[in-house]
Amino acid sequence: MVEGSYAHPALPRPPAAHDARARRADRRPASVTDGDTIEIGRTKIRLHGIDVPEGEQVCQNAAGEDYPCGRGAALALSDRIDSAPISCAPRDTDRYGRIVAVCRKGSEDLNAWMVSQGHAVAFRRYAEDYVAQEAEAKAAKRGIWASTFQEPSAWRREKRAGGEDTRPASASPDAAANCKVKGNIGGKGTKIYHMPGTRDYERTRINEAKGERWFCSPVDAEKDGWRPAEG
Repeated sequence: MVEGSYAHPALPRPPAAHDARARRADRRPASVTDGDTIEIGRTKIRLHGIDVPEGEQVCQNAAGEDYPCGRGAALALSDRIDSAPISCAPRDTDRYGRIVAVCRKGSEDLNAWMVSQGHAVAFRRYAEDYVAQEAEAKAAKRGIWASTFQEPSAWRREKRAGGEDTRPASASPDAAANCKVKGNIGGKGTKIYHMPGTRDYERTRINEAKGERWFCSPVDAEKDGWRPAEG
């Protein structure tokens, strides 16, 4: 258990709902729910920009033996926090109502630490903040990078589809991570897609709760009714 609080960035200022929830969570005990989620009071906080093997997910070590990499990631985060106070700076709210935040132990970015130690991967679908830490962990074969594993997002999709074998033949990038076309829905319901390198690509954020989505090609986007952005 840890003492938890939020540190709010001056710009951009989070919505008022974030502020209210932050005040309720201030100076209350925090616990690790899983490798990318903590809880302060009744407030669940999803760690921004990272994805972690699920609690039921298994990986295979160099000897080909299964081990619970999802539970291992949660334990690693819990051990890292230990009894230290943490602070979380909200970035967004996800579809489940959780605050999405960068959380720190002192000056240490815990999100970055999880990726750099090989307990998590950079969640490129939503952010590229921790791509460098992932490359470092992969090169050093830390954590899951010393194993054969399935990207957490691919594991979840397979699980939802009723697949039984959740282990890949080899560690390979998640196909969705390579789908870079952003399908955005405007205020009037206009469906517009943005290609990498175009004017508004970097500032466009995907909110799947609104029906926005990622596409692997402009052809896929246009088949589903999106049109290209101007500029």
